[in-house]
Amino acid sequence: MASFRISRLAMWRRSRAMNAPRLWKSRFVFWLGALAIGAISAGFAIAADFAQKTFAAFAATEDFRLAPLIVTPLGFVACAWVARSWIPNSQGSGIPQAMAARVLRDLPDRGAMLSLKIAVGKVALTVAGLFCGASIGREGPTVQVGASIMMAAGRFGGIPAGRGLILAGSAAGIAAAFNTPVAGIVFAIEEMSRAYKARTNGVVLITVIIAGLSSLGILGNYTYFGHSDALANGWRDWVMVLVCGLVGGLAGALFSRGTILITRRLRRWRSASAGRKTVIVALVAGIVTAVAGVACDGLTWGTGYDVARAAIEGQAPPPTYFLAKLVATLAATVSGIPGGLFAPSLSVGAGLGATVALILSTEVGLAAILGMAGYFAGVTQAPMTAFVIIIEMTGNHEIIVPVMAAAMLGYGTSRFISPEPLYATLSRLFVADALRQARAAGAAGRAAAAQEVAAVAEAEALFEDSPADDRPAGAAGKDGDGPR
Repeated sequence: MASFRISRLAMWRRSRAMNAPRLWKSRFVFWLGALAIGAISAGFAIAADFAQKTFAAFAATEDFRLAPLIVTPLGFVACAWVARSWIPNSQGSGIPQAMAARVLRDLPDRGAMLSLKIAVGKVALTVAGLFCGASIGREGPTVQVGASIMMAAGRFGGIPAGRGLILAGSAAGIAAAFNTPVAGIVFAIEEMSRAYKARTNGVVLITVIIAGLSSLGILGNYTYFGHSDALANGWRDWVMVLVCGLVGGLAGALFSRGTILITRRLRRWRSASAGRKTVIVALVAGIVTAVAGVACDGLTWGTGYDVARAAIEGQAPPPTYFLAKLVATLAATVSGIPGGLFAPSLSVGAGLGATVALILSTEVGLAAILGMAGYFAGVTQAPMTAFVIIIEMTGNHEIIVPVMAAAMLGYGTSRFISPEPLYATLSRLFVADALRQARAAGAAGRAAAAQEVAAVAEAEALFEDSPADDRPAGAAGKDGDGPR
């Protein structure tokens, strides 16, 4: 009987602790942060679509058909300069920064990788890049934005700034960007953490659900690429699974390896006169993007969503489209402007699959989906995220096994050619920069402290050598002859 009373008393105390006002404040701020991720993701999507459609319409007019040869390079230079000068750590996708912030838990502000300033700048500069025709997407930036919002909510609500908040914000960003909640969770587990931790699953699930509901309330329920009815029945289709997986993985590995190689060399080259060289790199990348867009009649501008959706619906783009889109996406990725590569990579994969279908005389729609799976898995080396996100995007659950097979073939091929995963490797570069800056700041602080000690010692020595009449009131000399 006594043990029963003790148990009830313990339960009552635990209930009171769980319902304390402080905890309710933390929960409210947490829920509010998740709602904000969904709402901002929806607004980001609307702004991004408007930007790329506006530029495409502008570049399609006869009078301004060649205008991108000037507008696009200048836009790249402006975006890269603003990002470097006023919003550091906003360049590129944003996923490497979020991964780096999870590692830099001991540095103040997570090494300045996640903040509301970066979130605002990331959205604005990504939209600006799409206004210039850059081959970028909004999905990677949404990851950094979501993680930044959740970290800010954690600080305001008194929630411990643990890795779970970054995972939750990242997952919610992917889920809200594509309307793919399951893919968001898988992405957080496979790409962001590379391991599953049960203690963070509740945080991630709740954030994804709330952010998803917020986004659905604004954009409505939709399937990103519409509904596909493609099926894999005959042996030709399974040959296409093999080819799309292997070729997609090869192309994805070349893109990943090329991005890593160019990024490393540019970082070494820009170590001196960084400002001027940032402008040069952005200018060259903008010229490459502009030439590719003009040569392909504007097909490579922006995310490539329309081309990918048309391919899934059976309308194949030109056979060389995927090469031009790959080059344009590579140029934008290494240019230093903010912008992601999820949507452009899916467009490259769809174009590659459509080209394979033309060669093998098979169904274009199925090949486009398989090409997306193989190429995307090859770029990210995250096969589970690849096939889950593509199945959710197309609404076709009849081809789960073929898509899984293509994704795994792409992943295996990519790992063989490019052993370093793209996002993890880029995140290590951000970690190295943050640690270098922290050490430099610590060394500067120690040097300043040493100088201060030396200055005080020198002043005391001068003071002790000065005549007694010259000493300020209240000061004592060696013999203690000052006022008492």
